[in-house]
Amino acid sequence: MFSGIIEETGTLRASEPTGLIIEAHSILEDVAIKDSVAVDGICLTVTAMGEDWFQVDTMPETLRRTRLGSLQPGDKVNLERSLLANGRMGGHMVQGHIEACAAIRDTRQDGNGLDVIIELPPQLQSYIVPKGFISLNGASLTVVDVWSDHFSVSLIPYTREHTNLGLARPGMLLNIETDIIGRYVAQFLQAGSTTRSPYLPA
Repeated sequence: MFSGIIEETGTLRASEPTGLIIEAHSILEDVAIKDSVAVDGICLTVTAMGEDWFQVDTMPETLRRTRLGSLQPGDKVNLERSLLANGRMGGHMVQGHIEACAAIRDTRQDGNGLDVIIELPPQLQSYIVPKGFISLNGASLTVVDVWSDHFSVSLIPYTREHTNLGLARPGMLLNIETDIIGRYVAQFLQAGSTTRSPYLPA
């Protein structure tokens, strides 16, 4: 489980069909082999590490669902260690289970914020709502508006400076994870419209 508060941007050193090697620094202070790390919002297991790098394995499903296949050595990735039970929940509940990958359609400056307009995958239409939570490349953000085929978020200067979302540009791919609570509620309501819950009295 993660919070969507990015701790560090790492650098991709090497990418292969079965794994990644990522350069990192501060997050490695208390990370061990077998620990979970969110890489651009993807929950991955550390399988090897050195003084300034760690390795994770990737499966075909991971590459199909995410933007990892588009990354090149030298690209920046957002990193977050899994939550401690006694830590603050600064963002929202992020599982690290990416549902889709979508492209940025446009960016627009709005005062000190940068509005980012993103394609809306059809299968996620029920789960993305105005002012709701969303995770983009692992960063916990608030949805600003939603239309039939796109939605928007606004990035404050801190987010742009401390995550790879500061590189936002048209065509850039983003990993999307919608709010898990919203997904459960939507699925429950959809199921309830056709099937009576076994927990309700007859």
